[in-house]
Amino acid sequence: MRQFPPRRIVCLTEETVETLYLLGEQDRIVGVSGYAVRPPRVRREKPRVSAFISADIPKIMALKPDLVLAFSDLQADIAAELIRAGIAIHVFNQRDVAGILAMIRTLGALVDAGARADQLARDYEKRLADVAATARPARKPRVYFEEWDDPLISGIGWVSELIEVAGGVDIFADLRSQKAAKDRIVAPDAVRAAAPDVILASWCGKKVIAERIRQRPGWSGIPAVRNDRIVEIKSALILQPGPAALTDGLDAIVAALWPDLAPTRTVPP
Repeated sequence: MRQFPPRRIVCLTEETVETLYLLGEQDRIVGVSGYAVRPPRVRREKPRVSAFISADIPKIMALKPDLVLAFSDLQADIAAELIRAGIAIHVFNQRDVAGILAMIRTLGALVDAGARADQLARDYEKRLADVAATARPARKPRVYFEEWDDPLISGIGWVSELIEVAGGVDIFADLRSQKAAKDRIVAPDAVRAAAPDVILASWCGKKVIAERIRQRPGWSGIPAVRNDRIVEIKSALILQPGPAALTDGLDAIVAALWPDLAPTRTVPP
């Protein structure tokens, strides 16, 4: 990277896009992931240059970026191709709440907005603490979060933590340290045996069909199925490890776990 702070940034995932907008640094963004929808204006303002595991390399090169922001080993092939073309890359790999907060602070430093980024992260830390401290009934609901339906995948790190912040118990919390989805595959019988009170589902970009969940063999006796507590949370809110998950994603979890309690707003003022 020859220019500091970088003037022309391409973001290959959603969370860095949203963070730069929140920091008031959106004018630096020259290209975004096709999945970027927060804030809504981004779809009008920025050209789309990538999906998640694929990207239009010539289009990215034509934008002459000073810096490209990527996420995880899933984008390693894209990153390698851009590196070979001489483009500066920063690859984030946040997998838990602490990692999300570190990403915000690191990104702020990269664009010379460290103080604003630190304040944003502090606001999120306070909101998380406030939600966790909210008085609720003594019995915590047992929660199954389904990231994918075939095979069943659960236990993604930051979601598991946010379930606990919201006052629930993740039935597969032991999986949260497993970064790869293939290491978080769960058996249908294990879900049935755990008897979750609430099922949260976000099928990574496709619509959740609750009836398919209800019709799984042996699942009719699961409390969440029996009591019709199957709740879809949109992927854009919960499956990107960034501000959305800490705000609207957490709100959605709280609303699903405690539908009879007043909503708690978690977006920093």
